[in-house]
Amino acid sequence: MTDQVSSADADGMDISGKPTSASRTTLSHIMTHNDTNLLGTVHGGVIMKLVDDAAGAVAGRHSGGPAVTASMDEMAFLEPVRVGDLVHVKAQVNWTGRTSMEVGVRVLAERWNESAPPTQVGSAYLVFAAVDEDGKPRRVPPVLPETERDKRRYQEAQIRRTHRLARRHAIKELREKRAAQGYED
Repeated sequence: MTDQVSSADADGMDISGKPTSASRTTLSHIMTHNDTNLLGTVHGGVIMKLVDDAAGAVAGRHSGGPAVTASMDEMAFLEPVRVGDLVHVKAQVNWTGRTSMEVGVRVLAERWNESAPPTQVGSAYLVFAAVDEDGKPRRVPPVLPETERDKRRYQEAQIRRTHRLARRHAIKELREKRAAQGYED
């Protein structure tokens, strides 16, 4: 974890860090028959859209402007979601780089008419890039983890970033090697 609380943008202006809680949000939605797949449960794509919506709101709040989805990692569906479930999508910034940030998302569901506690039904990690009005990358404020849980999420996000970059590099090298050998993909 870093103790950095600010960084400079392209103009040398200081960008103060923001605590994790500053942009954390929850999006809730009741699932209806319009959300179902052929098996009669809620379609994974519906859940993925809610995840992207909540994560996008968090990324925009943290960065203070537009942010676009760059990638989605590890979308896990743990339990089926049913018609009549009240779905809560909880999102927060886990880590920030210069112009990008990882947003962690937990998806919980509960029956709309019962008082039982919600069950975790999914999770995902998304990477967002902050962009200016011309679609060019722009600086994001550093995230300042507040709790031990936030600090653990920050460290885990750094590991995921390292793996994403290594995977991208290995694939690029393989494609260049195959192209040099005359293979067309």
